[in-house]
Amino acid sequence: MNNLNEIYRSVLEADRAAVVICDLNHTIIYMNPTAISRYGKWGGASLLGKSLLACHNEKSREMITKVVDWFRADASHNIVYTFHNDRENKDVYMVALRDDSGTLIGYYEKHEYRNSETMKMYDLD
Repeated sequence: MNNLNEIYRSVLEADRAAVVICDLNHTIIYMNPTAISRYGKWGGASLLGKSLLACHNEKSREMITKVVDWFRADASHNIVYTFHNDRENKDVYMVALRDDSGTLIGYYEKHEYRNSETMKMYDLD
């Protein structure tokens, strides 16, 4: 495959869940269209290049920092369950991003919705 970056970006952009990727300085380096829309009242695309920590309260900033430190401590530390959102019936995780050598290069928040799909299976009409 010649251009995996294009494929990876396409996967992220098609995701119906918000995807916000941060580097190790907590700088927001990528937001998929769902994230831009979801976080619109906080600035949407203008959040790119800004600190994720600025978007959170003190307790959340402390926990984000602790999780990233835990990711750094061992290459096998890669996912942490952070909370359940009852209103949206979803679980939320922080996930480590690593390079080919296993070095931590960033992180993102993963949303897993628990509602059953309402779309008809293979509805191509």
